[in-house]
Amino acid sequence: MYAILVHISGQEPVKLDVDELPKLTDTCVIGRNPRERSDKEITWVDEGVTTICIPWWRINYIQFLPTGAEEQEFDLPFR
Repeated sequence: MYAILVHISGQEPVKLDVDELPKLTDTCVIGRNPRERSDKEITWVDEGVTTICIPWWRINYIQFLPTGAEEQEFDLPFR
């Protein structure tokens, strides 16, 4: 499962869980557990909704968030 951050035109980004990453041939992005970037509930999604579909024409870009296994520790340039 992947966590993605979908930037929708004219709205705040939405964090979604997807089983596989979207392909270029897809016409929409379908994701589960829609939430804000800070993991709070989204106000425009009705209570009890667990899956949403966002058409590509509404999406500016998508960020693919790293999983726990992919995160790397970077040395900070200061002390």
